[in-house]
Amino acid sequence: MKILYCRVSTIDQKTDRQRVNEHDFKLVIEDKCSGSIPFFERPGGQEIKKYIDNGILTTLCVWQIDRLGRDLRDIINTIHYFNEKKIAIHFVSQGLTTLDANGKENPISKMMISILGIVGEMEKAQIKERQLEGIIIAKLKGVYTGRKAGSNESIIDFLSKEKNKKAFEYLKKGYRVGEVAKITDLHINTVSKIKKLVNK
Repeated sequence: MKILYCRVSTIDQKTDRQRVNEHDFKLVIEDKCSGSIPFFERPGGQEIKKYIDNGILTTLCVWQIDRLGRDLRDIINTIHYFNEKKIAIHFVSQGLTTLDANGKENPISKMMISILGIVGEMEKAQIKERQLEGIIIAKLKGVYTGRKAGSNESIIDFLSKEKNKKAFEYLKKGYRVGEVAKITDLHINTVSKIKKLVNK
């Protein structure tokens, strides 16, 4: 069975661009989480693992390499795991497939995937760097002040935030604080605060 895997970083982002020709697939699995979370630690990755373990999955299709992950080591480990199981990963927009028709590792694809994985890591680092630069500039201009001292956010406003709502749902399902922090890309202290509200 061929499965299409889609990933976006935040809850409010859409996966429409990654769902080209989705009618060609028996199943579409979607994750809304940071690409820095290891593949098999994501809800979608865990679901895919079940299909692998049951011998159902034959090919995994992903729009492009950075949708699989933003950490080169995890990308390589994930691909290696799929190769060991003789399951090809096809990166649609880049036209790369990890295994050839005989189930052997494609050396050209391996080289290109490593290069593109490094590019993905560099992009992630540049995004963080630009965010920090923006905050520093805003602080120098007196625009960025953060939350005012002594100001209080109501519980309703706090839990109404998209990421916080998602974290609340995962905690109610029994996920651990560390797992929820990784899945939702929230700080562990924020998730701990949400957990206290869940247990009230």
